[in-house]
Amino acid sequence: MKIDRYFSESDLLAIREATTAAETRTGGEIVPYIVERVIETDRARWRAAAIGALAAALAAGLVNILGGFWGGSGVWWITLPAVVGSGLGYLFGGLDAAGRWLIPDDQVEHAVEVRAEAAFVEEEVFDTRDRTGILVFLSLAERRAVILADAGINQSVPEGTWQDLVDGLVAGIRAGDPAGAMRSAVIRCGEVLEEHEVALRPDDIDELPDAPRVRER
Repeated sequence: MKIDRYFSESDLLAIREATTAAETRTGGEIVPYIVERVIETDRARWRAAAIGALAAALAAGLVNILGGFWGGSGVWWITLPAVVGSGLGYLFGGLDAAGRWLIPDDQVEHAVEVRAEAAFVEEEVFDTRDRTGILVFLSLAERRAVILADAGINQSVPEGTWQDLVDGLVAGIRAGDPAGAMRSAVIRCGEVLEEHEVALRPDDIDELPDAPRVRER
């Protein structure tokens, strides 16, 4: 998966403009953050390789038991199916869909949350005058999203408010329109901050860049 398949230059500009517009109405500092993937494909590949080797060996054994067929050298029948099955499994494990199937949901959720927390620190979302930074994090391969708000927002916005935005981001990825979903989420962030009176100061300045951050991992 390549990010530029889903986020063109015009998409990124639209997200930036939505961020700027939201920040002109509230005291929030919104940071859109997009990663291609969080979990390395090797983890899924090796799991698939192990499953493929076992499945192929089992299939070869069943052919012998049910069909009475064991042609050629026994060594080949013992080793070749496992090798072929392992190789096919390794290739299959490199697919994003296979990775989501092979790695338990709780492990995926944890990995994405940890990466989002790292992005929060990396981009210094905490470093605003009134602690009103908010990270909108999207991971394409894992089809996961996280929204992390700093203390100045959390004291005004009730816990759980962001879940609808997270669900919308995930739905956007699944529908093949993560760029549109990210722009909508940024716009909605601004609306939520207005609704809960995260006010814009008269002397407000733009403390964090508005451009979306785009990373491979």
